[in-house]
Amino acid sequence: MGYTRRGVLAGLGLAGLGAMMPPLIMPPLIERCAAFSPMNPLVAETATCPFRLAVINDEITQDFEKACQIVSRDFGLPWIELRSMWNKNVTELDAKQVGDARKILEEYKLRVTDIASPLFKTDWPGAPRSSQSERRDQFHADFDAGAQDKLLERCISLCKSFDTDRIRCFDYWRLDDQKPYRAAINAKLQKAAERCAPENIILLLENEMSCNTATGEESAAVLKAIPNRNFMLNWDPGNAAAIGSTPYPGGYEVLPKDRIGHCHCKDVVGKADHKYDWAPVGSGIVHWVGQLQALKRDGFRYGLSLETHWRGAGTPEASTRISMDGLKKTLTEAGIPC
Repeated sequence: MGYTRRGVLAGLGLAGLGAMMPPLIMPPLIERCAAFSPMNPLVAETATCPFRLAVINDEITQDFEKACQIVSRDFGLPWIELRSMWNKNVTELDAKQVGDARKILEEYKLRVTDIASPLFKTDWPGAPRSSQSERRDQFHADFDAGAQDKLLERCISLCKSFDTDRIRCFDYWRLDDQKPYRAAINAKLQKAAERCAPENIILLLENEMSCNTATGEESAAVLKAIPNRNFMLNWDPGNAAAIGSTPYPGGYEVLPKDRIGHCHCKDVVGKADHKYDWAPVGSGIVHWVGQLQALKRDGFRYGLSLETHWRGAGTPEASTRISMDGLKKTLTEAGIPC
């Protein structure tokens, strides 16, 4: 792909961060005009939809302009979530690519919900290697434990470039026994949230079935242990269902509703030969109608982002189109106009 991980890590040094970013010319978020508060969400882009309905860009295609065109013109959405493009993770884009991406976003009048980074999606140092540890790129990113602090700085810089106040993270590959390491993992997450706070940035922990926080119950425990108001949850009912949990109503019920700062949408079906498979939203075991109604009832007003994962239509684009259609039909069934 024309770059190496070693070269990327070298470029992530603090001294080089400023040089990598083009001048900030995009207007600041409206909420920055007021005192920072994760409970003061931006007014919805439409008069009716209570959520920032979005799609993760690379679920459609690595062609960023085409993805933006589909999200804006075909899906009619004003929001998009950034993960990878042009076969690079968003955290590995060079200054020109960041500038090009900003111009494309402006052309299609799209705003960014969050930086969907691979932060802390790696092995916990000093622990036995996780059975979930993956020796491969994670959406065109592969950063070891020693690179995480620099990666966080890069994500903070990207938030400023893309005019968003949220960074998605994880909490390391799932250990067979995380108890001896849980307090240290929480301390690392808390330190990262504290680093983000002066920048008015929210750190979103995603519950991920291959990481140490997978279910609603586990998410609630971490949120309790880390009370920082800018440390919130990227709630993913599909991931919770994939590990065998019941995300709604069970897992959702125990979550502190004011600490949910983002939500991923995908669906899951059980398989006879293995634990699960992905499915279009509305056709699997996740009770999405009830979940969406509960989110609206409980005042959730942040990003509701389609993360298709299902590839049953043959191509990522075709599969995402079908899954977006399923999500919109599910929203209608839930009585939520979006």
